[in-house]
Amino acid sequence: MDVNEKKLEAHKKRVKYGYLMAIFCAIFWGIWYVPGNFIWGFDVITEFQDIIAGMGHDVNVGFLAAAVLITALNAAFVIFSYLIWNLVLGKAKFSEMKRSLKELRACTKYYFFGALCGGPIAILGSFIAMGYIGGAFAAVAALAYPVIGTLLARTWLGQKISHRALAGILIILVGSISIYGIGMMEDLSKGGSMIGYIGGIMALCGWGVEGAIAAKGLDVSEPDIAITLRFAMENIIWWVVAIPILLLLSFPVLEYAWLMISDPVILLSLVMLGLTFGFCYVAWYKSFPLIGVGRGQGIGSLYGLCAVIFLILFTGIAAAGETLPKQLSLILGAILCTVGTIVMFTEKTENVECLREGEGTEAGDERQ
Repeated sequence: MDVNEKKLEAHKKRVKYGYLMAIFCAIFWGIWYVPGNFIWGFDVITEFQDIIAGMGHDVNVGFLAAAVLITALNAAFVIFSYLIWNLVLGKAKFSEMKRSLKELRACTKYYFFGALCGGPIAILGSFIAMGYIGGAFAAVAALAYPVIGTLLARTWLGQKISHRALAGILIILVGSISIYGIGMMEDLSKGGSMIGYIGGIMALCGWGVEGAIAAKGLDVSEPDIAITLRFAMENIIWWVVAIPILLLLSFPVLEYAWLMISDPVILLSLVMLGLTFGFCYVAWYKSFPLIGVGRGQGIGSLYGLCAVIFLILFTGIAAAGETLPKQLSLILGAILCTVGTIVMFTEKTENVECLREGEGTEAGDERQ
């Protein structure tokens, strides 16, 4: 076996591992919607919203405050799972974490902006969509996020977009119109609120942008450290900025956070949130340097299909919405988005060898 053959073999293994990580991401991400959807049904959340409404605030204010509290607790349990993860990996990981923190201009700023897009925008938006419309809608509402991530990776990082990827993007866009179109028109015609749909849009925009930002930071640090720092910064955003603001408004967030943690059933749900989302993000970040942002996000977006399957298995929820047109449009949109992602990543591994424009020209010429 000559040098070129060895390089090609190593490349195929790298791509295979990248695809495997993205698939693991989709599975864990899909499971995350089960405890995420379940947690909105606890009496303590309803009571928290009622107290805020009793203070004279609009009902949506209490709902959004509850979404902030749930998202903050989600971030706290994710970072707890990462501390255990890095302890298992060994002391070297903490040394690397220290180095990455020192390299503020090189990488840490990317994780801060990644945390900003992923936490207060994407994850909060997804919890808003879960609580207001339902877990199945929240799962498929953000399925178009690879479109944003791929286009940003193309313009900002110079990563290639193949004709097949462009075809997949167009299919995903049609699917997204189906997901949002009928449900939004029906709700608005009845005087309903847009808040759940806005949450879905927040999720797809936030995760799309975060993927491109994270890929930049991953140029200078490894995924295990990157994701730990990213969630450490998200926790700062929630527990140092957002939660104190709610306390200044006299919202009893700490009291109800303790009530949630002290309840064994709710605590188990929070632990499941932390573990599933934590390992989903680990796999997501590991896939980016191996197969690119667009492909990593494209395969990862199969989480929508996984989420619907897990929701059916554990809660019996097949689709959001009370009417048949809503349900059919959601199912059709999910199918189209899933087909679009399959179209995006079902290409030969040789096409994934050079992730950025101008890379690997010599190697390509040699093979020709």
